[in-house]
Amino acid sequence: MTAVRPSPALAGGVWPSLYEAAARVEKLVAALPEPGSRSPGERAEAAAAKDAARAERVRFLQAHVDDVYDRLTAGRTVGLRLAELVEAAAVEFPALLPSAGQLAEDRKRRQADKEGHEIDQGIFLRAVLGSPAAGPHLLDTMLLPTPRALELLPAFRRTGEVRTRSVAVQRRDGAAYLTMCRDDCLNAEDVEQVDDMETAVDLALLDPEVRVGVVRGGEMTHPRYRGKRVFSAGINLKSLHAGGISLVGFLLRRELGYLHKLVRGVRTDGEGAWHARTVEKPWIGAVDTFAIGGGMQILLVLDHVVAASDAYFTLPAAREGIVPGAGNFRLGRHTGPRISRQVILQGRRLWASEPDARLVADEVVEPEEMDAAVARGVERLSAPAVVANRRMLNLAEEPPDEFRRYMAEFALQQALRLYDEDVIAKVGRFAGRE
Repeated sequence: MTAVRPSPALAGGVWPSLYEAAARVEKLVAALPEPGSRSPGERAEAAAAKDAARAERVRFLQAHVDDVYDRLTAGRTVGLRLAELVEAAAVEFPALLPSAGQLAEDRKRRQADKEGHEIDQGIFLRAVLGSPAAGPHLLDTMLLPTPRALELLPAFRRTGEVRTRSVAVQRRDGAAYLTMCRDDCLNAEDVEQVDDMETAVDLALLDPEVRVGVVRGGEMTHPRYRGKRVFSAGINLKSLHAGGISLVGFLLRRELGYLHKLVRGVRTDGEGAWHARTVEKPWIGAVDTFAIGGGMQILLVLDHVVAASDAYFTLPAAREGIVPGAGNFRLGRHTGPRISRQVILQGRRLWASEPDARLVADEVVEPEEMDAAVARGVERLSAPAVVANRRMLNLAEEPPDEFRRYMAEFALQQALRLYDEDVIAKVGRFAGRE
C-alpha cells in the first residue's frame, strides 16, 4: 500500500492533522486482520481511528473545498464526472480519499466485509455538492452525454434501434421507447443497468427525430411473472449483498446521471445553443405489474405516468434500510407530506386501483389497454409548446439549488447506510432467500 503523503497544495491549517490522522488509520488497518475477520475490539479500534480521520476531513473540506475542486478542474474549466473527480482527488489529495488500490481491494469483498472507504467519498462529495461554486459545476458536468452514447448515436440515428444488455431503445413515429429488459431479475437495477439507462436516455435526447420518450419494462422469464411485463423491482439487493453496488458508480451516478437528465435534459454546447444549454423532451412512464423502490423513483421525474389497473407502487426504504435516492425530495411534491411518510417510513404500498395512487399515476387503465394509453400520451406530449412549459414547471417544482443541497446530504447519508449493520443483515437475508 502506498503511504499517505501530504500534498504541497493547501498545506497548513488543518492539513498536517489530516495527514497524521489518515496515516494512523493506514498503519492500524495494515496491522489488523481483514475486515470480516476482526474481533469486536479490533473493529471498535479501527472505527475510532477512522472517525478521528473523518472529523479532520470534514474540517478541512469546510475550509478548502472550493480550492480543492478548482485545482482538480483547472478553475472549473474542465468537467470531471463523479468517478473521474474522486479518482483525481485521491491522487492529488491522498489523505482525503481512498486510493484506486484500496477501492479495488474492497470490490473483491462482500458488503459485510468491506473497509468502508466509500464513506470518505461521501464526505468529499457532500462538501463538493454543498458548495454553491463547485456543486453546480459538477451537476452541469453530469448532464453531458456519455462517451458511450456519442459513439452509438450515429447508428441509432441511422437505424432507430440500439440494444444493450439491460435496455432496448427503438424509435417509432417520433417517440423513443426505452424498454428495460433484465428479465433475469425483474429489472432490478445494478451498475450495468444504470450505465445502459443513461446511454439510452442520452440517445433519445440527442436524436432530433425523437419528440417524446417512453420508459417501460419488458416481458419477464422469472417463473412467477413469466410472459408478463414488469416495470422494475428497484435496487438489485443480491448485487448489494455481494458488494457490487457502489456509492459513486451506482447510487450517485444514477441520481445525477440518467434521472437528472430526465428532468433537466442532456447538455449541448454547440453553436446555436445560446437559448438553452440542454436538450429536453417530455417523458412517459408505462407501469405494468409493479414499480418498486428505484422503479417508483423513476416515475417521479416523468411527465405522464400510465399504470395498469393491477399494478402497484412502493418505496420500501425502511425494509431495505437505505435512502430511496431523491424519492424523499420528490414524492411529497406529488402526494403531500402525510402519504410520502406512509410510503417511505412505513412501507405503504399504493395500488393503482386506489384513489391515492392517482397522485403518482396520471392514468389507470386495464392491462390490455396499456399500448393504446401510451400512444395517446405520446400524441398529447408531442405538442410544440410542451418542452418550454415542462422546463418552466421543473424549474418551479425542483429548483436546481434545492436539488443540489439535497444530493449533498444524500451523498453522505447513503454512504453511511451502506455500511450499517441493519442494512448488511437485511440484504444478507434477502440473498439467502434467493
